[in-house]
Amino acid sequence: MFENEIAYLIEEDNSVDNVIIVENDESYGIRDKLNKAGVDVETKTMVNLLNNPLPDNQFNIVIQILEFALHAIPKNLKDEVYTNTKRLTPISDGILLFYGLCGNVLSDIEQDFADHPCPVGILRENNGETIDDCIGAVLGGRQKYLDTLKSFKGEGTFFLTPMWAANWRDMLVSSGFSKDKNDIETSRYVFNEIGYKHVAKVDTGINYEEDFHQKVDEFADLFDFDILHVPANLNTLKQCYSNFKKELY
Repeated sequence: MFENEIAYLIEEDNSVDNVIIVENDESYGIRDKLNKAGVDVETKTMVNLLNNPLPDNQFNIVIQILEFALHAIPKNLKDEVYTNTKRLTPISDGILLFYGLCGNVLSDIEQDFADHPCPVGILRENNGETIDDCIGAVLGGRQKYLDTLKSFKGEGTFFLTPMWAANWRDMLVSSGFSKDKNDIETSRYVFNEIGYKHVAKVDTGINYEEDFHQKVDEFADLFDFDILHVPANLNTLKQCYSNFKKELY
């Protein structure tokens, strides 16, 4: 869900020497976005990456995108994140996980990897607390998230960021709204039972998803939702990235 934000941070960072993307079924999206932004990228399999050291004395960023469906089962999410973190620590100077609490399954990951020579970090608020989730991160943190929720005056509102909008059918399945991404009737029934009335359109200003506005309109039409425009604030993410870099260099 942070694919756009990761691409944006890299595009804006002139100090990056090399960008390597771990090749898997999820890697094409961020690869294409970085290519369109004029960022040279190299794709490698995990085996190739682990067996071929990266250039010394250069700032190399390795990106691994994990699959959306992991969020459906918290244990699977934790296992996959921990497994891949263990794989990458021997060849990394630092690993920043673009996850929030995610049901608290990742709340102890920094402590669990504290004995590794490679620092492992997770997205944090400016006050040091772990970010709640991908929505809170692009709204600017927990307090702004809460303030936004309060502004809805108790009326159910579903958030759509550009990446949520691009993948909402798959994410509804992962979130348990239905078992079939094309089963709109079941999803509509669940929304009605929960009391959702609006969709919050969170425009991050990152324009990799060219059909973002159309996707939000489609979602609102299918579920008879009003569209509420919610401003984004990427300062928390920018600060997380900057702080983690400073810890390493």
